[in-house]
Amino acid sequence: MENQKSSRRNFLGYILGFGFLGWFISVLYPIVRYIIPPKMPEAKVKSIKVGKVDDFKPGTGTIFKFGNKPGILLRLESGEFRAFSAVCTHLDCTVQYRGDMKAIWCACHNGVYDLNGRNISGPPPRPLEAFRVIVRGDEIYISKEG
Repeated sequence: MENQKSSRRNFLGYILGFGFLGWFISVLYPIVRYIIPPKMPEAKVKSIKVGKVDDFKPGTGTIFKFGNKPGILLRLESGEFRAFSAVCTHLDCTVQYRGDMKAIWCACHNGVYDLNGRNISGPPPRPLEAFRVIVRGDEIYISKEG
């Protein structure tokens, strides 16, 4: 008789233990999924329209959105257009055009790129990623090379 009570007690212990474990997992799982979101693939953007030629004055730089990253469109004094990723190759800060320096500048650590996107001073280890500029009529399109 004592063995049967012990057996029932063990059975109830297992049932309660597994029930508690199931409850704990059902509470913990959504919390973990909220804290660690799933990896989402980046949208594959190949080309975007940024505006009309007359919207950009010579000697200026404009930030635009290319997918989920910023880009920078330069219109040189000669009227030529150039486009690059506006993400600094040092620590992913957003770069900007500085007309007084005639260069692309990163405010985070004073990195400087020339108008061809090459790093010329400061900590950036690599040049900016270049984009292709296509002018069709009076519309400007930017596309990734390659």
